[in-house]
Amino acid sequence: MKRVDLVRTIEEFGCELIRHGARHDWYRNPATGVSQPVPRHREVKEHLARRIIRELSNPDEGSADSAD
Repeated sequence: MKRVDLVRTIEEFGCELIRHGARHDWYRNPATGVSQPVPRHREVKEHLARRIIRELSNPDEGSADSAD
């Protein structure tokens, strides 16, 4: 998935950019309080993009305990 598409998708959930890191940007969903790093690559692997979207859209379904 292209990074711009991933960022556009998570921004549709109301997520906002918190800060720029060295190699990642951090986005936070203010409704849930969940934060996730988003790598600054042109292409983000599909499984990673799905996990970021899942974590930022609904933290109940995408807990850290789930196995990928």
